[in-house]
Amino acid sequence: MKGLLLAGGHGTRLRPLTYSGNKHLLPIANKPMLLYGLEHLKGAGIKEVAVILGPIKEGVKELIGDGSKFGMYVSYIDQPQPRGLAHAVKISEGYMGDGPFVMYLGDNLLKQGVRDFVRVFERKAADCVIGVCPVTDPSRYGIAELKGGRVRRLVEKPHATTSNLALVGVYVFGSSIFDAVKAIKPSARNELEITDAIQVLVSGGRKVEAEHVKGWWKDTGTVEDLLSANRLVLDDFTRDISGIVEDDSNVRGRVRADEGSMIKKGTTIRGPVVIGSGSIISDGAHVGPYTSIGNNVAVKKGEIENSIVMDGCTIDTSERIVDSLIGPNSNVVSNNNLRPNGKRLVVGERSTVEL
Repeated sequence: MKGLLLAGGHGTRLRPLTYSGNKHLLPIANKPMLLYGLEHLKGAGIKEVAVILGPIKEGVKELIGDGSKFGMYVSYIDQPQPRGLAHAVKISEGYMGDGPFVMYLGDNLLKQGVRDFVRVFERKAADCVIGVCPVTDPSRYGIAELKGGRVRRLVEKPHATTSNLALVGVYVFGSSIFDAVKAIKPSARNELEITDAIQVLVSGGRKVEAEHVKGWWKDTGTVEDLLSANRLVLDDFTRDISGIVEDDSNVRGRVRADEGSMIKKGTTIRGPVVIGSGSIISDGAHVGPYTSIGNNVAVKKGEIENSIVMDGCTIDTSERIVDSLIGPNSNVVSNNNLRPNGKRLVVGERSTVEL
């Protein structure tokens, strides 16, 4: 079985961070989110993977390469315009051949990985396995309607539906999916919808099984979703201090401080928190809970909570920063002429913010 890992799209909902970078490289707990999908595919025994590259592809090949450092074989397929998930399947036919494959959306995270999906596909001799998870806002997702446990109907972002079961970003397909994607037409948003292609399988009597997600699932399409995913991943961390922790500092709970990091005296770290290599927390700063500090970050003074601070940033402010996403190589510093209350930031790459 092979894998298809999607890293395309424009990432418009995550601007300004995605104006110049691929959204799938944004970090969750200090690891590019795309690597979670790659590792889940490997965990299911898949070693051959094709990565779909979109219009913003910078950094993806540099991160994954030919896959050898992950014990895998990775190829790349260009999708210059985001024409839909079914289009991504369509252009992968030459790579996949006649064998089954797992399609994994690179901006999705699943606690359970994909092994259970593969087992259901093999055990039930299915043509397709979809993952489903109940949601409170079905109009944001592709929705599956089930009857007696069997998939009966799929609808993309419905205005009204009898189901709250969203399709998560993992699918297992047999080769029959290629005829299905050729049989559909673009939707109103001019995309080939994967829900339409799977509906062709259902209507044609093919065996489509639904696997209910165990644990959590996150679609990381917005800033709020990214921060939520960061919290979920950090919740699985255990305490692991490899950096330097000076006396008279206060480090509590599940904190991972990588080798080369430093937590200086007078600072407070309240887990779950991850602190990357080369980062220095000093001058009485308070970090956490639910905060990721990237590599080579300097946090001087202030408080940071429920936030992601990417590599190379400097935080030098007496203000309290919450629910924020701060892009790489940015500076957040105090401006003594201003005295506003409460800061929530979404800061793009190489920015300077005065607070």
